[in-house]
Amino acid sequence: MQQDKPEVDPADQWTRDPETGQYRLDPSAGIPGQRRRPSGRNAAAAPAAPAVEAGEAAGPGRRDSRRRAAAAAKRTRRRRALKWTAGAGALVMVAGCGGAYYLYQHFNSNLTSVKVQLGNEEERPKAAGDALNILVLGTDSRQGLGREYGDEGSAGHADTTLLFHISKDRSNATAISIPRDLMVPIPECQSSDGKKIPGTARDMFNTSLGQDGRDPGCTWKTVEKITGIRVDHFVQVNFEAVKTLSSAVGGVEVCAAKDINDSDSHLKMSKGRHVVQGEEALAFVRTRHAVGFGGDLTRIPLQQQFISSMIRKIKSDDTLTSPSKLYKLADAATKALTVDSGIGSVDKLKDLALDLSKVDTKNITFATVPVLDDPKDKDRLVLKQPDAGQLFAMIAGDRSLTETATPAAPETTEAAPAPAQPAPTATTPAVDPKDVRVTVRNGSGTRGQSGPTVDKLRTKGFAKAATASDAPVTASSSVSYPTGQEAAAAALAAALGLPGDAVRPDPKADPKGSLVVVLGKDILTAPTTPAAPPTEAPKDLQRVQADDTDACAK
Repeated sequence: MQQDKPEVDPADQWTRDPETGQYRLDPSAGIPGQRRRPSGRNAAAAPAAPAVEAGEAAGPGRRDSRRRAAAAAKRTRRRRALKWTAGAGALVMVAGCGGAYYLYQHFNSNLTSVKVQLGNEEERPKAAGDALNILVLGTDSRQGLGREYGDEGSAGHADTTLLFHISKDRSNATAISIPRDLMVPIPECQSSDGKKIPGTARDMFNTSLGQDGRDPGCTWKTVEKITGIRVDHFVQVNFEAVKTLSSAVGGVEVCAAKDINDSDSHLKMSKGRHVVQGEEALAFVRTRHAVGFGGDLTRIPLQQQFISSMIRKIKSDDTLTSPSKLYKLADAATKALTVDSGIGSVDKLKDLALDLSKVDTKNITFATVPVLDDPKDKDRLVLKQPDAGQLFAMIAGDRSLTETATPAAPETTEAAPAPAQPAPTATTPAVDPKDVRVTVRNGSGTRGQSGPTVDKLRTKGFAKAATASDAPVTASSSVSYPTGQEAAAAALAAALGLPGDAVRPDPKADPKGSLVVVLGKDILTAPTTPAAPPTEAPKDLQRVQADDTDACAK
């Protein structure tokens, strides 16, 4: 009767060829009763070691020696597996788990990459330098998942989106969630197969992916447009990834502050702590109707709690000391990921994972972009300004949401003079920029100037700023205003750094109409002194710290 082959840990089947220094898969490795033959030119000369049959006399010393040798070999294989796979877990959740790992072709073949088309480089935000900004896309694609999740065969939209910023010194990271129901302008984009897809002036954020054939590059451009933050790479996962990754680490601990019974997500969970994986993990991150106010904004903290817990689980000794668990995690991760071609190989992902692994869990902050209900549709959202602009400026300026060590300021013997304060003007009424309508026209003769100007104004609180058709080419920039809006025009010119004589009345304009900014050639040569990024986050910012073990779904 043929005996069943013993089950062998996949991580134990990789051996190093001493001649080439390369690692290869050896199916016989780790199987009792089989001895690996030496590799390379010494293979023929190496004599086979005699097997010790059961019951053969072999003194206590010899048996102890064999046991010690076997234990040492097992420890070596475990350390080797740890090096190979530790970085994969960090990459999955876009947060660190330590350790370099040697890459092999099996993981490389798992990856799917997309070449994104980002258009004119001059129209993109300034590069982040040594900081990293990674766009994490969780799609609601049902392809291959059947009717259980509804909308069978859907290509998937940007259902869950995080912009993950890793500071240039790798001391901290900030992940901001962008609600799927946020109304934003979606720019014209080009799919990877060369198809041009028209933009829209106002649409739901989640349609930046999947709608009309839009690929991750379209979402990438949309995020850069609304935030003013340059994206370096993207990582995309789907429903199935949540199931396989949570199972690969043996489950993720989550917490419910009350009993949850959501018929839409199929989550039924009692109050307290639970370890979820597979279908239950997916149900947890999809739940929204049975928590909070029942919308997407109350689902986002659940997802942040889940990802934070996943990070802690990946970094735990329980995971890092288990070669088989690490192998399963790395295998599931690379199968689950779709990435941009810039990191479309395991070798490049390894470098990214090492950067992420340097961030301490306590300095990883999850936050939600500040939003308000859309006045035009109660089921949609708009950016809350100037709070959203303040948060975007902090990230673009590499400012942390956590308190991390900063170099001490140099000591001085004399107090620095206080900055001069403008004298109060009783005749100038206060202006709330969020109520000021602004139209920006490009008259510089160089394409692509209106968009960045609108973005700049929005970060300064002019939430109603918008682009319009190009103006005739002119030398100097100007602000024209209808009768009665002198104060608003002065505030707008100050926000753009324009001189007082650039402000001009327009008696023919509708008194309730927009202020009009015309950008001239001087905008191209004017010296730019970027404002210092904010040092504090907006008040009432929703946030979750990755090391917070007490976060619970409410």
